[in-house]
Amino acid sequence: MTSTFPSISISTERLVLRPLDEDDVPALAEMMNDEQVAAWTDVPQPFSEDGARNWVTEYAPTERAAGRGLDLAVTEFLTQRLVGIVQLGKTNWHIRSTELSYIIAPWARGEGYASEAALATAQWLFGDQKFERIEVRTAADNTASQQVAQKIGCISEGVLRNACIVHVRTDDGWADVRTDFIVWSLLPEDLEGVVDQLADAGGFTSFSDWN
Repeated sequence: MTSTFPSISISTERLVLRPLDEDDVPALAEMMNDEQVAAWTDVPQPFSEDGARNWVTEYAPTERAAGRGLDLAVTEFLTQRLVGIVQLGKTNWHIRSTELSYIIAPWARGEGYASEAALATAQWLFGDQKFERIEVRTAADNTASQQVAQKIGCISEGVLRNACIVHVRTDDGWADVRTDFIVWSLLPEDLEGVVDQLADAGGFTSFSDWN
């Protein structure tokens, strides 16, 4: 029998992580059309509201039902505004491992939302879901994403050479450029002391994270 993630909501001091719904479509489309999101992800450009609606109503439910992953909207607790997305993918239920990724809307960057959402997701995975490994892959030049991984306690395991495609803007549109993936891992014991360290450092707002 295929294991699947439950339909859940995760709350932090400032955020609520919940399943995507159709009310998120306009904000999701706007976020995914951002230049930096286009540079570091494989999201089609331009990204239409029809594409966002298909993500919400077809892709995300199918991934969860098949046991491959989970897509969560990251929203502000007070305003309920969509600040980003957390995704789990390439899930292996036998070894209790999954790959974590995150995207933050342009207006919400610099507030530490990516690290707060990623840490809450990791705590839920290790605590409630009894996972044993989370993997994060960052493009070699995506320093903001690497800072998020470091801040939540991830350990760099090595480099997958020439394994990543990023995108650069040209006169003719977007062009693909090959680069390296840096592979990070997070195990349950890596979270020990992370929350205390974040508190000592003044919380999640010490650097600009966006993707």
